[in-house]
Amino acid sequence: MPALLQPVQTAAALTDSVIVGFSGGKDSVVTLDLCIKHFKRVEAYFLYYVPGLSFQERMLQWAEQRYGIAIYRCPHWELAEFMRNGVWRPVDLTIPTVSIKKFYAYLREHFGAYWIAGGERIADSIFRRATIKQRGTIDKLLGRIYPVAHFTKAHISAYIKINRLQVSEESRVLGFSFRSLQAADMIRVRQHYPADFAKIKTMFPLVEAGIKHKEWYERTDQVPEV
Repeated sequence: MPALLQPVQTAAALTDSVIVGFSGGKDSVVTLDLCIKHFKRVEAYFLYYVPGLSFQERMLQWAEQRYGIAIYRCPHWELAEFMRNGVWRPVDLTIPTVSIKKFYAYLREHFGAYWIAGGERIADSIFRRATIKQRGTIDKLLGRIYPVAHFTKAHISAYIKINRLQVSEESRVLGFSFRSLQAADMIRVRQHYPADFAKIKTMFPLVEAGIKHKEWYERTDQVPEV
């Protein structure tokens, strides 16, 4: 475990302030805990597609109470694109797109800090492996820090157990962290969190059409991705 902590220890020697992207998933839970333990000042943000979903709020409130911090809730930078292009809602070309570069610039101005820590791991994918291997666990050019870069899933699980951390409710109930408006995900949200599904429909009123589309094609064993 000590070798796994080298990225966050090295980063903490470089700066005393860090911004943490917190989703409530296992990797982000460990990332936030590590940063709390190694940096003097930790700011955290949470990206939403729909604000105020109960299962997400419960996780955010747990983290806020455990660490004595306020987690900044802000719209996901992809949300503007969803609304502009009419993803399960009417098209609205008046909404400007937001790039991740502009979003990070906004976060840095909002918090008054430069370094942004995330839960990306080398083991996540070939792309993540290549990116982190090329740029390192401390990317000075992009201002990114990857505290759990060398953690495996087993390391993450062990850390959570040893430190008695909480994992997001939807990971346990739904089997995934709420991340998209795909029909398969929406079916499970509707089943387990009907009140939250109603909130989703207020922002994306056509989302149920995607569910019906999937259910219709399942009868013929031809399920398109929606």
